Amino acid sequence: MIRIKDLGFSYGENVVLKDITMNLEEGRIYGLLGENGVGKTTLLTLLSGLKNAKAGQIDIDGHNPWKREPSLLTEIYYLSDEVAEINMKAIEYAENYGKFWEGFDLNKFIEIMDSFENDINQKMNRMSFGQLKKTHIAFALACNTKYLFMDEPTNGLDIPSKAQFRKAVMKYTREDSTLLISTHQVRDLENIIDPIIILDRQDVLLNASLEKIAEKFFFDYSNDRKEGALYCEMIPGGNIQVLINTTGEDSKVNIEALFNTVHLHKELVKGLKDEN
Repeated sequence: MIRIKDLGFSYGENVVLKDITMNLEEGRIYGLLGENGVGKTTLLTLLSGLKNAKAGQIDIDGHNPWKREPSLLTEIYYLSDEVAEINMKAIEYAENYGKFWEGFDLNKFIEIMDSFENDINQKMNRMSFGQLKKTHIAFALACNTKYLFMDEPTNGLDIPSKAQFRKAVMKYTREDSTLLISTHQVRDLENIIDPIIILDRQDVLLNASLEKIAEKFFFDYSNDRKEGALYCEMIPGGNIQVLINTTGEDSKVNIEALFNTVHLHKELVKGLKDEN
């Protein structure tokens, strides 16, 4: 489990994260949402041990990631939004760099690349951006780490590739893995991310499962405008409206509408979280 307590980080006098506290459980795929500049990428790099917290602590199975202990690093993979164009065939890259992760499975890498319709013998600096992105995604999944942190993984992917990505994450991720996926492309991932984390500037507005969210809010998809709606947006065929769930009725969570509701009603939402 990942335990984050009173975490703080700043770039000079620019405070990015302040008093961030939350737990991330095993076997979950967390969606990390937030406006630009709220510290999503910073949080991922702190969890990966690439930056050192200025305050508070991060505990990953009893280890501080900043100490970069090999036993922990082999169980962590961080996929940056910026992927490197390497003068090397994809298969050569996997064979050479996969050695740094004990669980790396070359056959799995080849299988994922095939499902992505990517050529393992193509040089990575000759690939299109989408092909290159999928190669790095395939490598990340083939590392078989317990903790996988992805920063905007669907950026640069076309529509078929986004579907391939979702299928690969569900098929090739370890059952006990914790995935934390930072994204602005909510619709690309809404069928696989649960729970949802929404960061604000120096705050965690929400960290809850879809089930918990549906207990708190009702998502109405009718034509009729509802009195007391916290958020309303026109969609083809009617409206999507978010209301306080006073009846206990179940509804399908719309993550985009949830995100907009949270930012309109921060104090109402703040503190909603799963017990862990």
